[in-house]
Amino acid sequence: MPREEVISCAYAETEGKSEVVSFGPGYVIMKLPSDSLPFIFERLALTHSMGKYLGSFAPDEINEFAPEELSDGTFAIRAKRFRGMMSDVDSQKIIRRVGDIFSKRNSVDLKEPDIVVRMFMSDKVHFFIEEHRTVADLFEKRKVSERPFFSPISLHPKYARALINLTGAVRGSTVLDPFCGTGGIAIEAADMGMKVIVSDFDPHMIAGTIENLHFYGLDILDSDVLDVGDIAERWNDIDVVATDPPYGRSTKTGGENISKIYARSLKSISEILCPGGRAGVILPYEISTEYLTLERILPQRVHGSLTRYYHLFRK
Repeated sequence: MPREEVISCAYAETEGKSEVVSFGPGYVIMKLPSDSLPFIFERLALTHSMGKYLGSFAPDEINEFAPEELSDGTFAIRAKRFRGMMSDVDSQKIIRRVGDIFSKRNSVDLKEPDIVVRMFMSDKVHFFIEEHRTVADLFEKRKVSERPFFSPISLHPKYARALINLTGAVRGSTVLDPFCGTGGIAIEAADMGMKVIVSDFDPHMIAGTIENLHFYGLDILDSDVLDVGDIAERWNDIDVVATDPPYGRSTKTGGENISKIYARSLKSISEILCPGGRAGVILPYEISTEYLTLERILPQRVHGSLTRYYHLFRK
């Protein structure tokens, strides 16, 4: 899922001017316009670090590694193994060898370096200059318990943002959540510069979502108290639908069978999307529909009894 989020987000922010060079466990290497990097990274939810690629090699090919020179300033190399990979490889030996290359021109500063060079050990040893790194508590400030109106059953902010990014939504596009709940998806969409529309059959949820958006200083384009089957009577030509419908676990469904809700929802979503519009829908099991083209499904195991399936549809 993190890799798919990066690719979808990069494509959206570069207007399609991005290219996947290669990918593997825990990483993706892409060609991107250099000025797009900050905008891409500020959107990403599931990526830890991003920067300028220097090269890759197998551990026994270390002597063939000849990276370009670093810019002026001190440097330090920080190493990470992806899920214990290359456990039999001496990382310090590689760090010393590569450090010798860079120290011919730059001085080492392990505490406060001007340049952080990341060594990522996965299927190969990868090196890149870190330019952006996720602040650990960034999403914690917008988590459910920090909002003035909340329900314990709500998608974590980073996964709400990832869902939107997976749809390839662009800044300024209209994003509708027809099961808005307490507004977690709406908050992330508005924070990324999208025009937010929300609906829900519970008026308290609509009021709470608006309260939460205003709490974070975010705007809402439109809202209404509606059953999902009626949204096509209210809106059309929506660019993106991103939603996390009820799973029937302590949530209000109006007594309707949950499978029927999903079927009606997908039909209604197909009616309001613009041609080529996309939908990201999280469900507790895999599903398809005659009304939309299913592009891919990404599973997320939550715990033993719940796996979320992120469905990505296109009209």
